Amino acid sequence: MRSIRAAVFASGTGSNFEAIMREGNLGCDIKLLVCDQPEAQVIEKAAAFSVPTYVAEPKKFASKEAYESSILRRLQEEEITWVFLAGYMRMIGKTLLDSYEGKIINIHPSLLPAFPGIDAIGQAYQAGVKKTGVTVHYVDEGMDTGPIIAQEEVEILPNDTIDSLKTRIQAIEHRLYSRVIKKLVKRDE
Repeated sequence: MRSIRAAVFASGTGSNFEAIMREGNLGCDIKLLVCDQPEAQVIEKAAAFSVPTYVAEPKKFASKEAYESSILRRLQEEEITWVFLAGYMRMIGKTLLDSYEGKIINIHPSLLPAFPGIDAIGQAYQAGVKKTGVTVHYVDEGMDTGPIIAQEEVEILPNDTIDSLKTRIQAIEHRLYSRVIKKLVKRDE
């Protein structure tokens, strides 16, 4: 039986990408990294794991549809069935959503629906809430609005800084995302 093939989309340092790759035994093979930033550190991490990278810069395309169509062609060439967003800083549009309905998931550093969008950790910290956390959710056309798959709380401690909170949240992200991926992919076998 052929293994399930997946792609990771990332825009930055790639700490979640690296955690996924280090986990191993996910029930799928990561066959492609899609990145929208040609200078992103995640590209080097993909090379270290021998994962091919497709860099697509949105500004080089006439429209979002053209941008996503180029990504879709590459996903189809690689026979990708699952897409895992890991610090991908773009909204997914209709072209990809229609082709991968129910097969695109994202990890977000808050207890959604609280603190969607960019800098969720900073938003929670500045708001003075007592807890935040991590959410894994299906991707839809909204900003972090898709159905929630799993969440884990993180208490904000009185002596926390944004950096210490971020470190604790990332540790949970790295563990939780791999666990959810394994569970979802197992259903596809």
